[in-house]
Amino acid sequence: MEPATVESADRTTPVEKTVMGVLLALSLSHMLNDTLQSLLPAIYPLLKTAFHLNFAQVGLITVAFQCTASLLQPLVGFCTDRHPRPFSLAVGMSMTLLGLVLLSQAASFHAILIAAAMVGTGSSIFHPEASRIARLASGGRHGFAQSVFQVGGNFGASLGPLLAALIVVPHGQTSIIWFSLVAFAGIIVLANVGRWYRNRLRQNPVQPGAAALHPHAALGRRKILLSLAVLVALVFSKHFYLSSLTNYYTFFLIAKFGLSVQAAQVRLFVFLFAVAAGTIIGGPLGDRFGRKRVIWFSILGVAPFTLALPYAGPTWTPVLTVFIGLILASAFPAIIVYAQDLLPGKVGLIAGLFFGLAFGIAGIASALLGRLADHTSIFFVYDVCSFLPLIGLLTAFLPELERPGQRDGLRGPDVSGRAEAAAKGSSGP
Repeated sequence: MEPATVESADRTTPVEKTVMGVLLALSLSHMLNDTLQSLLPAIYPLLKTAFHLNFAQVGLITVAFQCTASLLQPLVGFCTDRHPRPFSLAVGMSMTLLGLVLLSQAASFHAILIAAAMVGTGSSIFHPEASRIARLASGGRHGFAQSVFQVGGNFGASLGPLLAALIVVPHGQTSIIWFSLVAFAGIIVLANVGRWYRNRLRQNPVQPGAAALHPHAALGRRKILLSLAVLVALVFSKHFYLSSLTNYYTFFLIAKFGLSVQAAQVRLFVFLFAVAAGTIIGGPLGDRFGRKRVIWFSILGVAPFTLALPYAGPTWTPVLTVFIGLILASAFPAIIVYAQDLLPGKVGLIAGLFFGLAFGIAGIASALLGRLADHTSIFFVYDVCSFLPLIGLLTAFLPELERPGQRDGLRGPDVSGRAEAAAKGSSGP
């Protein structure tokens, strides 16, 4: 790949090639982080039985986790835009480790809530800065870098239910403590990433007072705010629906088809694996064909499959969820990069806002859907949620940001990188 060009306010400097070692390390650590986080919803049936919880209480566990993650992430991103902390990623993983230890020993519902909140705090520290480092290591291929970073998380999320079925369900709640070894491995990986990031910061120190060039200033403040509002609505649609599957799919399968907990968790693994596969597709397609086109396809295009899911039999239900996971997951890398292109120089804030929004929506959705299931049925939940992808029609209000010949991320000037360079007083990644 020929290096792209980043033009700061007073000079033109070649951008380095994609640093695959850093991207793969971030993807691996994201996999470890989200494997640990996904243990929580995967063991909901176990906790529900052991602590005699209702669906609303199950939803509150997710709220405790998701709210700490969602509320803190934009704040973390805002602060690290100005004052990067190279080893904050390792600190975040340490918080997750402590949460797991507490979860393995929890003897009450309130202890479970505290443990879930600690795991959420670790997530809030991890995601904004990891997303920034992925962009710095992208070499201008921002969608590709986000996909590589995010696919690790999605693959890890798919491993959680499988590991829960193999380890936690047979051996009980205390066996969760063995996953602290996974968290410790993540700390080691992230400490090495922190060293690379620290060296990069020494070469190109952040200058908080520098003004970012704004390649899309011609859109106007109102248009940019409208675009962000549309993106928020699309994230709501995507993650509200994903929450219905991530948190309640096993209950749906058990109630409708009489499956065992382990058999249902295996099918949840299949769905989450499809989500991981869809994530790796979305970023490169966005680089090549434009983010808006990918967003159109991934949000609205999944509607026929979600509408059919409540009426499918035991054979077609997992097949439909594979298509749902593949198509729907391709949206998030495109949405993140699209938003970062709208507001260059605020990479951490945007990452924290949208990752936090995703977690927050999932938490609220889990609580609301749990209460809805208590008052109606788990089947009614999927009837209602099947219409959510139709919100994707709002994509029509998003402006095209890419110029012809620039969509593959390899040709022409790196516009968003140019803004980052001006904001940081550096030459990009």
